[in-house]
This record gives sequence, C-alpha cells and structure tokens, in this order.
Amino acid sequence: MIERFEVIVVGGGIVGATAACILAEAGVKTALINDKQPQKRWPKDTVDLRVSALTKASQNILEKIDVWPAMRERGVGPYYQMRVWDGNGSGELHFDCADTEFDQLGHIVENRITVASLWDKLEELSDASLICPATVNELQEFKQGWRVQMGDGSEYEADLVIAADGRDSKLREMRGIETTGWAYQQDGLVATVTTEKSHQNTAWQRFLSEGPLAFLPLANGQCSIVWTLSTETAEKYQQLKDGDFLAVLEQASAGILGKMLAVGPRAKFPLRFQFAQRYIDEHFVLIGDAAHAMHPLAGQGANAGLLDAAAIAELIIQAKTANRPIASQRVLRRFERWRKGDNLAMMVSMDAINKIYKVSVSPFVLLRSEGMNWINKNHLIKQFFNQYAMGLREDLPSLAYENNTSQLPNLLRARS
Repeated sequence: MIERFEVIVVGGGIVGATAACILAEAGVKTALINDKQPQKRWPKDTVDLRVSALTKASQNILEKIDVWPAMRERGVGPYYQMRVWDGNGSGELHFDCADTEFDQLGHIVENRITVASLWDKLEELSDASLICPATVNELQEFKQGWRVQMGDGSEYEADLVIAADGRDSKLREMRGIETTGWAYQQDGLVATVTTEKSHQNTAWQRFLSEGPLAFLPLANGQCSIVWTLSTETAEKYQQLKDGDFLAVLEQASAGILGKMLAVGPRAKFPLRFQFAQRYIDEHFVLIGDAAHAMHPLAGQGANAGLLDAAAIAELIIQAKTANRPIASQRVLRRFERWRKGDNLAMMVSMDAINKIYKVSVSPFVLLRSEGMNWINKNHLIKQFFNQYAMGLREDLPSLAYENNTSQLPNLLRARS
C-alpha cells in the first residue's frame, strides 16, 4: 500500500527541514525526504566549514517552532557590530546593534547545528515522517497530486511536492523548469581560523579586487572566513601550506585581527547568480536554492530560503484551515508573487555590490569611498540598511515578525 501525505518536502537542509517542521507542527501530514542522515554529533574541537549569518527574522521563525533553544545549547555566535571597509579606497561602514531595538544584529551559526536541531524537532512531531537516506527517481502526476518513486522502489503520494534540494535541484530538472543566470568565475573559499586579536563579536568584511573577505565571529572565539576569489586564485590558495595561507590571509585582512595563528581544513565552492524562471508547477513548488542562488557577500541565501519556507507553509496552513485545497494554483501563485520579487531584488542588490567593488579605476574608487562614508554618517540611511540586513522589512511571513505572538494552529485538535 502506498503511503499518502499531504505534503512531501525533498531536501533536508536548513530550508527544507524548516518547511517540514512548520507544516508538521501545524498538523499537516508531511514527509521529509533526504539523501543522507544529517550529522547529529561531532567532536567538540571541530567547526563546520559551512556557517550562516542568520538574521533576526530567521531567528524569529526558528523560535516560533521551538528549534532555537536547541541551537543555542549547541552553540550560536551573536554578533553586535558589523564593520565593512574598502580595501582599495577609504570608505568604511559601521553598523551597531546599539542603534537598533535589539541586543544583536544577528547570529553566526554552523549549518550542522541548525540542521541537527531541526531534525531533532521533526523526530518529536507525530505528523512528520523522515524518509532517509533516500533518493527520488521519478515523479508521476495524477489528479490528486504526485506519486514519488524512490530509488529503492518504494512509492509515496502527496497533494504537494516542495523541492528544497539545492542549487542543482534534481526535481526542478524533472519538472523542466529552466533557470536563468551565470557563473561568476569566482569561488567562495571557506575555513575556520584562529586570530591573535578577539573578533569582538563583530562581523568584519573587507572588499578586495577579486571579491570580499569576511571574518564571521564564532561562539568558540574563532572566525569562519568566507573569501570570494577568482576560481584560479581560490584553487591556488586552497593548495597552499597552512603557514603560507595564513600569511596571505593576514595581508589581505590588513591585520585587523592581528596575526593569523591557525587554520583548519579549507574548501571552496563555485559562485553563481541563478534563478528559476518560475517557482511553481502543478502541485509543485521550489524554495530556497532550488529557486534562487545568490552571491554570498551579505550572507542572505539561507535567510531568503527560510522566508520561502515560512511563506509557503503559512499559505498551506491558511488553505487547510479554511478547508481549501492546499496545492491549488491559487495558493501556489500567491507564494510565487509573494517571494519571487523579494528574492530577485536581494539577488540583484548582491550582484550589483559585487560588481561595484571589483572596479579599480581611481575616480570610481574615490566616488565609491565617498558614498560609503556619507552613508556611514547618515543615521536614517544606516537605520534602513540595518533593518533590511536583519530581515525586518514589510510583507514577511507572520512567523518572521518579533511581535507576532500567535501560535501555529493545531489543525488536528481543531478537527477533533
């Protein structure tokens, strides 16, 4: 007998697991399919190479589904300030949580911490089923939704399939949804470093000729670096001996954190600007990197995906509460209209900033520096950037707002 769900989410990373968690918490029968078991335990002296700068809006979402406490217990790194400066000019920007109503600007969190905490929560929810490790081989459409055929021959059915399976989404390809975009010919080089000086719970970012170098403060006192470089330079730097790499990194940082004392394993990933031409199909929707991939210079990729997850879950819950079909084109088009414009605006902004800081012509560099310094002195403009960077803007999913105290509806209890 084929097991049937209301929603199947494919992809158990931060975005997919959040969508599944919100839905199951609200009483929507949900399956989460992932190709491997997430890491739940790790040696204390190790740090995940992939971290995310989670905004206040993202924190609100994770708090509302009671995942944030477990994340705090595993270790999150708050940052109170952000300092950005132009390595080729004299422009500087300084953002401080003291200029906001909040105690911090955001948190740097290892991706494995967020995923492990979400999966722990999912295991507690009676309306969540974890199908893992498993891969999707085929989607077969029928009147009520989709039949999902797995690699081991098992089958599942659902009214709606949510694809959260990443930038190279296999499900997006299955549905023939095309993407638009280009390779940046840049890689993001990531590593964990120990610095002579304290990071001061501050996110540091220096714009250099090949791309920005960011030092993100971790809870253990180290920094996670994300260094945007040309593909050739990233390959070269990845192969350097630790001592040589630390010397290059120290020079690139202008000594802002003193000497670079130690570095862990290094990895790199190619950067792309990519967006799906449409987010939806019949009984099918894309969220997160499956729908959009942006430059990581402001760390907004995971946050945009979390807003996608909260938005589609909210619309599904609203439809179910009103006894309407949860996978109707009306519901899915509302999601696409809601999130596509916001995502594209963020992507274009990141792309423009990346291009602006790669220009090295002297008059342009001078103009760029003057613009940065003008913004730095303008309280209202800085306040706007602060709010936007923290994800606190208009037309967000209800779970993303700090002052929204409403709880997710327990639909099973409501039916009884």
